[in-house]
Amino acid sequence: MFKDFKTFIMRGNMMDLAIGIILGASFGGIIKSLVEDILMPPIGLAMGNRDFSGLFTILKEGATPGPYASLAAAKEAGAVTLNYGVFFMVIVNFLIVGFCVFLLVRWLNRLFPKPEPAPAPAVKDCPFCLSSIPAGAKRCPHCTSEL
Repeated sequence: MFKDFKTFIMRGNMMDLAIGIILGASFGGIIKSLVEDILMPPIGLAMGNRDFSGLFTILKEGATPGPYASLAAAKEAGAVTLNYGVFFMVIVNFLIVGFCVFLLVRWLNRLFPKPEPAPAPAVKDCPFCLSSIPAGAKRCPHCTSEL
């Protein structure tokens, strides 16, 4: 049983999948940092010195009444919040990851073009006498059967 498991794990497809998942998780961390640390601060400055991760709306006051200075303070007080800033940042992350994957797939398709499909055979076999005849023939020249 262990030998079968080892054979299953060491197949090429399984190893490719494992490597893809590891690289994907690492790439996700890079994109998250790109969005949170590089892209969002200038966008926040352009929109009036805002930190998008801290944008929220109070749905229900917590044990300590508001206003709350930050999302962390609201959560600490037990308030129920609608965190639309965090949602906005996740959408930006998703769009950037999607665009990067699109560029990667586009680059790979140009680097490794798909082979052209094989041309249709110019001959076919007659179903009656099994002779090779031209593909467009309507009657077999050997047995004169209609095709």
